Amino acid sequence: MEQAERFENVAVVKAANVYFDGKVTSRTVLFPSGEKKTLGIMLPGEYDFGTADREIMEILAGSLRVKLPGSDEWQSFGAGGVFEVLANSRFQLEVTEVTDYCCSYVKE
Repeated sequence: MEQAERFENVAVVKAANVYFDGKVTSRTVLFPSGEKKTLGIMLPGEYDFGTADREIMEILAGSLRVKLPGSDEWQSFGAGGVFEVLANSRFQLEVTEVTDYCCSYVKE
């Protein structure tokens, strides 16, 4: 998957999405096509997330480990890494250093 360097002609929601006492934050980016992405930062820690939509997570900088739904294995990702999470599921993250990410939400 090719990662865009920048997004053109988008709207950005001013209010931040803040999770885990501010250790995970993001901003929502809305595209004219109806597509939605978030751009965010995760501080080191362990997190459990749930998602309604399918998510494609691009790691822009930093590193983390993820345990995807239905798996007992942890997978490591660093800058340039991409992983996908199925809709209506939960996944765990272990962020090992400050991580910059872009999350794309895919409506099924």
